[in-house]
Amino acid sequence: PGGRLTRKKIKAKRKFLYFFPGGFEAEKYLAWERIYKWNAHEEWKKQLNRTVFKKLLADGQFSEIAKRAIDIESKTNLLFSFEKLALRDAVKPPGAARVFAQGLFAYIYGDGTLKEKFEVFRDTLTRLPRRKAKLHTWPIQTVYGFIAHPTKHIFFKPMVTKAAAKKYDYELAYKSPPNWETYESLLDFAATIKKDISNLHPRDYIDLQSFIWVLGADEYPD
Repeated sequence: PGGRLTRKKIKAKRKFLYFFPGGFEAEKYLAWERIYKWNAHEEWKKQLNRTVFKKLLADGQFSEIAKRAIDIESKTNLLFSFEKLALRDAVKPPGAARVFAQGLFAYIYGDGTLKEKFEVFRDTLTRLPRRKAKLHTWPIQTVYGFIAHPTKHIFFKPMVTKAAAKKYDYELAYKSPPNWETYESLLDFAATIKKDISNLHPRDYIDLQSFIWVLGADEYPD
C-alpha cells in the first residue's frame, strides 16, 4: 500500500512520527494528546451513560444533565474559553436546559442515522438563547459526540482541520455553520487517513483527530 501514498501523505505521516516516534503508543503521545480525551470519555460513561442519562431525564433533572456535560468537557482543552462560556450561559434558563438535555440525549443515544442525529443536535443548538459569544460553532456541535462515542463521532476544529486537509491534499467540503455535508466530508477524511496509516494502528477518532491536529496546528510546526 505504501506505493499508493502521495508525497504529501508520506510527509504528513513523517511529521506525526517526528513528534511522536513511538506513534500512537508513545508515552509522549498519550500524555500530550490522548489521555485527557480518554479520561473525559470514561467520565462520561460514569456520569451520563444511557441508563443514568435516561433516569435524569425522567426525573426532570435537565439542569443537572447540562451541568454534568459541561463539567466533563471543562476538564479538556477541546473548546475555546468563549465557547465554554457561551454554552454555560445558554443552558442557565430551565427551559433552555431542557431543550439542551433532550437534544443531547437524542444525539448521543437516540434512534436514527448519524445524519439525523447530527441534525437534531444542530437544531437543538440553534434553539438555545445566546448572549454575546457565538454558540453554534463546529467545536460545540461535535465535542459531545466525540467524548461520548469516540468510535462514532469525530471532533472538528475548522482552522486546524482545513490546514491539515490542504497539507494532505484532501478536498474538505467545508462550509460554516455546522452542516451534515461538511461533517460527512470530515469523516471521509479521517477514514482516508486511517487507511493510509493503518500500520500505525489508530484505535478510534481520538487518534485520528490527534493526527489531524498534529498535522495542522501551529503548536506542531512543519
